[in-house]
Amino acid sequence: MQIGANELDRILTALDRQNGLESGGPIALVVIGGAALHALGLVSRTTKDVDVQGQAEETERGIVIKKIREFPDFLKRAIRKVQRDFGLPENWFNLGPASQLDLGLPTGFESRLIRKTYGRNLTVYFASRWDLIHFKLFASIDRDDYHVQDLLSMNPSENEIEAAARWVLTQDISQEFRRITRQFLEEIGYGTIAERL
Repeated sequence: MQIGANELDRILTALDRQNGLESGGPIALVVIGGAALHALGLVSRTTKDVDVQGQAEETERGIVIKKIREFPDFLKRAIRKVQRDFGLPENWFNLGPASQLDLGLPTGFESRLIRKTYGRNLTVYFASRWDLIHFKLFASIDRDDYHVQDLLSMNPSENEIEAAARWVLTQDISQEFRRITRQFLEEIGYGTIAERL
């Protein structure tokens, strides 16, 4: 089963319910990627999974994102039940982008998260459009796949692309990566930004 905006709501609501049945208690997670694009209504294509970046903790100073190596057992059981009920692939709910926390997030990322509750037991903080442009630019460089289409479908401004590109260059500081980043920007119509990098 592929996941679109309508399916995403149904699936995450079901995950909330199963989490409650597993007596897991409330949990808050940060989600990026295609699922976040759907939640914000930014793309129309479907996705096959939900990319979880980490666990969110609400503090007096705002949201803090904690890296987790694996989901708690109660959530794993809930994930498996939702997988079974909706015919989803095995890794439909995953921690694939967790390593991004080590590389560094765009400045102010936590303050831009968009909160959505799916019942009593599941809160999801979706990455903002600004940050998704950053992540999608990083994923698009030196590729020709759905990441590029996602990036272009958000119709980023020159200001957004320049901010994203400057962040992307902090993720890999090699001259070769800078070269292919500039080349990619030229190919997608942001040559003036490439010249400034």
